[in-house]
Amino acid sequence: MAIIRIYAGPDGASHFEEIEPRWEALGDRSERAELIPGSGIVLRRFDPARSNPWHHAPGRAAVFTLSGAVDIEIGDGTVRRLGPGDILIAEDRTGQGHVTREVGPEPRVSIFVPLGDGGPSPAHRD
Repeated sequence: MAIIRIYAGPDGASHFEEIEPRWEALGDRSERAELIPGSGIVLRRFDPARSNPWHHAPGRAAVFTLSGAVDIEIGDGTVRRLGPGDILIAEDRTGQGHVTREVGPEPRVSIFVPLGDGGPSPAHRD
């Protein structure tokens, strides 16, 4: 996975910079790295054999799966598989929560983009 920054240098020309994420082990068979310091946008890398029992989303976020796959189970037993290109809007901060199970053979890499504490966008209101 390449993370490329394009910026204007002091010479007035555009330049590329390759960014290497600084992965931090979380002790739960996953790692995190902040994409842009102070932005709250986080890269997560999950071991392909990892599972996480019932839990809540820690905050409203859009979760973009870049590689690997995950099965997400909700309270009624429904399971959805998310893979590369899929986007999850995680908002279950209360209630029963959900279960996640990584689906191997490769680690799942996702980007978590915080959405703030507001409700759904007007396009999703009835």
